[in-house]
Amino acid sequence: MTALDFVVAIPARFDASRLPGKPLRLLGGDPLVLHVARRALAAGASEVWVAADDERIAQALAGSGVRVALTAKSHASGTDRLAECADIAGWTDDRIVVNLQGDEPFAPAAGIDAAAATLADSGAPMSTLAAAITDVADLFDPNVVKLVRGDDGHALYFSRAPVPWPRDAFSRDRSCLPEPGQWLRHIGIYGYRAGFLRRFAAMPPGRLEQVESLEQLRALEAGHRIAVALTPEPFPPGVDTPEDLARAERHFQAARHG
Repeated sequence: MTALDFVVAIPARFDASRLPGKPLRLLGGDPLVLHVARRALAAGASEVWVAADDERIAQALAGSGVRVALTAKSHASGTDRLAECADIAGWTDDRIVVNLQGDEPFAPAAGIDAAAATLADSGAPMSTLAAAITDVADLFDPNVVKLVRGDDGHALYFSRAPVPWPRDAFSRDRSCLPEPGQWLRHIGIYGYRAGFLRRFAAMPPGRLEQVESLEQLRALEAGHRIAVALTPEPFPPGVDTPEDLARAERHFQAARHG
C-alpha cells in the first residue's frame, strides 16, 4: 500500500495574546514551534511548512528540515495565514494539507496522519478529529468544543455548549454523564485540499461562526461537509498560557525520564 502523500502546515504567530512570543518559548530547551514541527515530520509528511509572521521564527527553525513561509502580520486567523502559505509554496489545488496548530507540541503522529487519511477516504472537502468526552466538567466547559456527527461520519454541528443535551437525564442530575461515550470533544486539527483552503479563507465569516467564535462553522453554514474521525491516539492539551507551558514542561520532563 502506497503511503498517503500530504503536507503539514503550521501557523505560527509571534504576538499571541495570552503568551507573547509563544512559538519561541522554550520547552525542554527547544522552541515550542520546533517541537510541533518534529511531530509533523514524524507523521511522514512529504513537506512540513511553518507559516510564520516573524523572521525570528524562521531563524529558530534553520536546519530543522522544515520550510518557512513568511506571511503577513495582519492575518485574522491561522487559516488565513495558511492560505497565503499555500500560494507561497505553490501547492496545486488537489494537494492534501493538514493544518496542525502551532501550540501542539505533543500531537501524536498517528493523529496527524489520520486527519490526512480521513480527508482522502471521505471525499469531503475538509476533515478533523474528535475524542470521547469522559468528564462531565468538560461537557460544560465552553473552552472544550463539542461536536455532533451523523451516521455518515460528517459533522452536524460544533458548539461550546453541551450538545447533544440529554433532556431527561440532566433534568434529574447534571453531576455525571448519563451515558459516557455519547459526547465528542473536537480536536483542532484539520485536513483539506489546498484549493478548498484557499476558498475557505476567502469566504466571509458566517453568522454561527461569529456567535460561537468557531471558524469551522463557516464551512458547515456554507454547505460544505466536514468528515470527522476519532483520533487513534490521545492529543495532550496544547499550550496557550504560561500555566500551560509549565504543565507541558512537566509532561516533557516526565516523558524524557520515564
